[in-house]
Amino acid sequence: MIQPQPLVAMIHAVPAAHRIAEEAFAREFPQATVWNVLDDRLLNDARGAGGLTGPLRRRMLRLIGHVMDGGAQALLLTCSSYGEVVDTARALWDVPVLKSDEAMFKAALAGPYRRIAVVASTPPAVPAAVAQLEALVPAVRPDRPLDIVTALSEEAGAADGAEATARHLADALHAAGSADADAVLLAQYSLTPARDALAGLVGVPVLDGAGAAARELRGLLAPEGRSASPAAAVAP
Repeated sequence: MIQPQPLVAMIHAVPAAHRIAEEAFAREFPQATVWNVLDDRLLNDARGAGGLTGPLRRRMLRLIGHVMDGGAQALLLTCSSYGEVVDTARALWDVPVLKSDEAMFKAALAGPYRRIAVVASTPPAVPAAVAQLEALVPAVRPDRPLDIVTALSEEAGAADGAEATARHLADALHAAGSADADAVLLAQYSLTPARDALAGLVGVPVLDGAGAAARELRGLLAPEGRSASPAAAVAP
């Protein structure tokens, strides 16, 4: 039986993701009760180890076990670096478990877009996002062509405010020849505040991971509320 206020747990590796994900759920899935768990060493420890190690995977699984024991009816991992642990979690627990940007990628691939731009402010985020997109293509859109283009703006990561961040991202898209894309995907939660401004600058829908995850979980846990929230992407 679907509960009127389903408990959705979110595990974060950086404090900023906590705020951004909570805002997305307040906007897109207000029926949910959100439970935030933060381990602010997860990302730095993974970077220091050169990737995920056995101890780090087990550490994340212990955190997942903690929220499952606490009654979580769904889980979102907001750190893309730990996305591969989701596959193990899905085999161990029978509740929806989402990778950080998985819902965004599926929504983009299911949409009418033929040319999709992935934009980021940190270099590792670009190949990681492209790899996830390409891995989903056979299941989501096997018979339709797709062109994936990318842009990187490290200046956007240090910009002061959403408008400045959006300008740097738009400049990067133009410089990379990616400005003619049909949609833009934000490869990091930290870029979400610039979504609306970027959509206004580039003139196409801009999708963010947190909002897409909230909409997917709303559809799974509170299907009667599917039509109650804003559209899946922002367009000018």
